[in-house]
Amino acid sequence: QVQLVESGGGLVQAGGSLRLSCAASGRSFSRYSVSWFRQAPGKERELVAGASASGNTYYGDSVKGRFTISRDNAKNTVYLQMNSLKPEDTAVYYCNARRVVLGGTLDYWGQGTQVTVSS
Repeated sequence: QVQLVESGGGLVQAGGSLRLSCAASGRSFSRYSVSWFRQAPGKERELVAGASASGNTYYGDSVKGRFTISRDNAKNTVYLQMNSLKPEDTAVYYCNARRVVLGGTLDYWGQGTQVTVSS
């Protein structure tokens, strides 16, 4: 069992920066792929960025070059550094941890943190 708690959201002006954190509890966190998703009102949840257990990273097209995902396995924490924020980045941001095991997939979500970017 893994529990995820996001923090760091808030209100920021366009062009500003925020850093989101996702603290995980539970064992074997380093074996999980971790991702940030976001969901704006009336829109589907979309992938923002991800980091595999081996350290590979990937990003949604809309955030490439502006957002950076990182993980600190010693602290069981994942970060999302968001720079050059735009009003369209406004959404609830969710942390996800996933691991394929024998017999299925372990999939955990945090409760979300609101990010609001004003123009």
